[in-house]
Amino acid sequence: MADALVTFGSHRNNKINGLFMTNKNKHIMSDNKITHSNVFDFTRSIEYSSDGIVSKQIIKNPGGNITLFAFDEGQELSEHSAPFDALVQVLEGEAEIMIDGTLYRVGSGSSVILPANHPHAVKAPGSFKMLLTMVRG
Repeated sequence: MADALVTFGSHRNNKINGLFMTNKNKHIMSDNKITHSNVFDFTRSIEYSSDGIVSKQIIKNPGGNITLFAFDEGQELSEHSAPFDALVQVLEGEAEIMIDGTLYRVGSGSSVILPANHPHAVKAPGSFKMLLTMVRG
């Protein structure tokens, strides 16, 4: 469901996993690996960090990658585009995702596709967790 346009605040830009993030304080890349052939729960596989964004790479190969994110309230990835499609699955909480200037509120259990070469941004109105799947074609 599309909503009114929202303006994301400007903070210091940092690059993570090929994405630009703006945040008030920090980004943490978790090194706790999730290994194959094990049953796990994504929402329990990553923790929030106060005033930060935590990311954990689940799979990375030439065909694409899957990354788990935990955003603390107020954190954001600034507007950018990528040369391949990406699927965002919100696992917990709610995300504000801007695609081509339209704001989408994506809640727990819902997903949205970020089309290749289209500008998009992600903001956390409250803490939320998401799984990002990027597919190279």
